Amino acid sequence: MTETPEKSPAVYRLLPKLADYQQLTPNSWDLRQLKRWQRLGAEEDRPVQFRAEWAGERNWPKGDFPSGYPGAPILSRRLIDRFGVDALRTAGPLLPVDIEGAQGDEYHLLLVEQVVDCLDLRRSSKPKKLNGEVKNAVYRTDALPAHLPAFRLPQFAGAVQWNGWAAERLVELTDDQIEARLCWSENPTAVPHPDPWGF
Repeated sequence: MTETPEKSPAVYRLLPKLADYQQLTPNSWDLRQLKRWQRLGAEEDRPVQFRAEWAGERNWPKGDFPSGYPGAPILSRRLIDRFGVDALRTAGPLLPVDIEGAQGDEYHLLLVEQVVDCLDLRRSSKPKKLNGEVKNAVYRTDALPAHLPAFRLPQFAGAVQWNGWAAERLVELTDDQIEARLCWSENPTAVPHPDPWGF
């Protein structure tokens, strides 16, 4: 796939739709380590493994984007192959997910390494003290990494931001399994989600 940034840049938060699909619940220790690495950036905290377990009715199909945790996007091998592994790896490496009791399932965590200072601090809402969440974000188009599928902000390091072209492609490839919440768009007629990082 050739990455072609859209004419009107946009940034999204992605999460699985509330539908009849099984979802992955990350191991609490691994999720804590991931969050610590995202916040502090210490090499000794960098995840080398990621464990999870399936949640939901056993007769439901397993989703291609089965994790709603903002900083832990997990993708199926099928979705990775269809999107393009090289395009995803521009944001960071893909770590295999060890799924309890499901040896045949092949899923990977996209460990987003790219932290880009592209938030317009004067026009955005103030980051929350607890986790840095920015509810109403405005991005500087001159600094927005439109060539990357995903990135993180230094102010809100525990959340993965998806560029519009990548979000649209992932939604299309999963036959609408993904909810794409608009965080910001350069298009003045686009309406951002009222609470993009909420549940």
